[in-house]
Parts: sequence; C-alpha cells; structure tokens
Amino acid sequence: MRNAFSSSLLQLAESDKRVLLLTGDHGYALFDDFRNRCPQQYINAGIAEQNMIGMAAGLSKAGYIPVVYGLSSFVPIRVLEQIKLDLSHDNLHAIIIGDGAGFVYSHLGTSHQSTEDIAATRAIPNLNIYSPSDRHELTLCMEHAYRSKATTYLRIGKSDLGDVHHAPLSGTLASFFAVRNGTPGEISFIATGAMTKTAIKIAESFFPNATVWSAPKIKPLDVDQLVTICKSSNIIVTFEEHSTQGGLGSMIAEISTTYAPIKILRVGVEDCFTKLCGSYSYLLQEQGLDITSIQEKITTFLKSPPQ
Repeated sequence: MRNAFSSSLLQLAESDKRVLLLTGDHGYALFDDFRNRCPQQYINAGIAEQNMIGMAAGLSKAGYIPVVYGLSSFVPIRVLEQIKLDLSHDNLHAIIIGDGAGFVYSHLGTSHQSTEDIAATRAIPNLNIYSPSDRHELTLCMEHAYRSKATTYLRIGKSDLGDVHHAPLSGTLASFFAVRNGTPGEISFIATGAMTKTAIKIAESFFPNATVWSAPKIKPLDVDQLVTICKSSNIIVTFEEHSTQGGLGSMIAEISTTYAPIKILRVGVEDCFTKLCGSYSYLLQEQGLDITSIQEKITTFLKSPPQ
C-alpha cells in the first residue's frame, strides 16, 4: 500500500501544483520519485510534528493542499490537539497520512505501535477517517481525500499482505465493499485495514457461509448501508488491528444498537499494551489476532447462548 500511496500522491502533485508533501523526517526512499520530479512541492519539516500541522494549516489557508506524512504513532497521536484546533476546527483541506498503523513497527515497542488512532480521531468534528485494506482502496481514498476539500486522516497499515480487490476501484468511496460473498442471512465479517485479508482467509478456511466486508471509510460512515448489512445477517464479527475500545467494532455496535440490534463479536486489541517486542507475526499472536486465535474466538462466540 505504501507504494500505491507514493504513486497516487505523485500523480496528484504533478497534475496540481497546489499539492504539497510535508514529512516529519520520514519516508526518504518512499519519496525518491516525488523529490526528483516535484522538488518544489516537498517540505521536510523535521522531527517537529506539531509545528508541521501548524505549517499545513497555514498552507491550506493560503490555497495549497498539504499532504502531511508521519508514523501513525506520532501523526495523528502526538499532534491531536493541532489537528483539532488548527485544521478540523476551521474545516481546512488537508490530508493527514498515518503510516505504520497497528503493529507494523513491532520491534520498536509501544512508542511506535499505533492501536488507538481511530478512537482518538473519530470524536473530532469535521475530520474524515479512511482505513484502506489494499492498494486499490488506498488509491480511491487518496482521490476522495483530494476532492473532498475536508480534513482527512488516512490510516495505512501492513503493506505486503496482498490485495482484497481483484481490480482497481473507481467511483464513490463506500463505507463497505463486499470482498467475499457468502450466504445471505448468515454471519457477516466486517474488517478494516490489514485485518481484511485475515478475515477473508478465516472465512474461506472455517466459515464458508460468511460474507466479508471491507470498511475503508470509517467516518463519515454510511449508516443506511450498515443497517442493511445488520438486517441481512444473524451475527456480525468485526476485525481491526486497533483497540476494541473506540474503533470500528465500537462504532458498528453503537449504530446497530440504535437502528438494528444484532449480536456482535469485536475482534481487535484488548485494553492492554504489548508485553514484549518481536516480529509483526509474533505480536499478532500475542494479541490474539492470528488466524488460529480468531477462529477459536468466533467458534466460541457462535456457541454462546443468545443474550
């Protein structure tokens, strides 16, 4: 997905000289082509993320379209107040990129792991939140963020897990895309980011009746589309490489409780920090987000009596 982001950003910048890239001293190799082809549209703001958001706000007010890049543990987490007051409060057009969401930077420990960014940002007014599951969704998210003229946070997770769509996407950015068709009236999996690929694998191996939905547009969420999914399912399981507190699963539970009550299992990071450093796959296993652990959770949940 990172390469798709770099390619999409370069296309936007070459077609519109108002598009500026601001980076907090990250992503040098990722932006080699951008710096060579659009050197006047590249700003390294240094390790000063809060100042970088202030710069983006000023540039946006001056008519530019700033794309602010950083690691998601710092952008948006370290700069939450600046996003709220400098950008969202004035409804400025800016695209905030949080790379490495979830456990991507696993060996660097809790300081570089980002499992709370959706929860932290979704309560801020005027802030759109996108969480693409593959390169095709990311490209569509970038196009919509560019055209929306709003403040947008785009979350990028693990980049090398493979596509969930078979071809590029065009048109409207939906809150939910069906990426695997199951049996109507049965179980529905709703996943976002890197966990969408995991949801597909679990459905194919263990729950052949499950329909799998990818959720790239977290906010604003299409409530009508979600209600339709709830009413056409008997159980929903949500998947996210994010805390179960305040993320995708929480949002779906909040909406379904009001409009279409249904039994929901939220699969994500429980209310805890990681215990040890290790590889990406190790941390998924530690947090119960590997295929075997999730399959066992769902099986147990399906056997539990209705509340």
